[in-house]
Amino acid sequence: MKTTLLQVVQSILSDMDSEAVNSISDTTEAQQIASVVEDTYYNIISAREIPEHKKLMSLTALADSSRPTHFRYPDNTKKIERVDYNIGTVASKDFREITFVDHEYFLDNMNQKGLLVETVEGSIDIFVSNDKAPSYYTSFDDYHIIMDAYDATVESTLQQSKVRAFGATYPTFSQTDGHIIDLDNTLMPYLLAEAKSTCFSLFKAGSDPKVEQAARRLKSYVQNDMYKTKRANTRNYYGRS
Repeated sequence: MKTTLLQVVQSILSDMDSEAVNSISDTTEAQQIASVVEDTYYNIISAREIPEHKKLMSLTALADSSRPTHFRYPDNTKKIERVDYNIGTVASKDFREITFVDHEYFLDNMNQKGLLVETVEGSIDIFVSNDKAPSYYTSFDDYHIIMDAYDATVESTLQQSKVRAFGATYPTFSQTDGHIIDLDNTLMPYLLAEAKSTCFSLFKAGSDPKVEQAARRLKSYVQNDMYKTKRANTRNYYGRS
């Protein structure tokens, strides 16, 4: 069962022996606690890989003939892990993985093609192929994605409808009573414990030892128990077989 922001605020107010509320807007203290919960929420999701925040998505095509291979990252994108492009047709789809490359590789290889001048921000030109499907991409500004090629006999620009990407996003947070906090049942107790600890420190001039203990214990627990399906442990490999 998902938890609302009002429920979290009411729980913290109760533990702090503060005035009960029926709405976040009832008291200044309730509004302050709601702000703490939001800050705590973003602190948690920014520093962790949250499985339920991953999804299949598209990319936003610029659809600009002067920048035919340009896309933008979708709003609230945290990380893109994979990008595919349909090099087939609508009736017979054939998705190919488009590999990410660093800036140096992209720049070094574009100079060997020189089939098309594509203008980017600041009137700086780069070269992409216009006679084949894309095979790799890069980003110079962490806002735009630039693929290496497009087939001008098939399309005038790369198409948003042909992209299939997978990655993680930042959910929106609304400081309203009915806002459902987008965390699963494993992470919610940790959010509550961390928010309570912060509220005691800010508004009660000191932390509660039991709340601090719970926050530390839950932090250790959630590190290894975020996925609903059991997964193999991830180990680092250092060139040893």
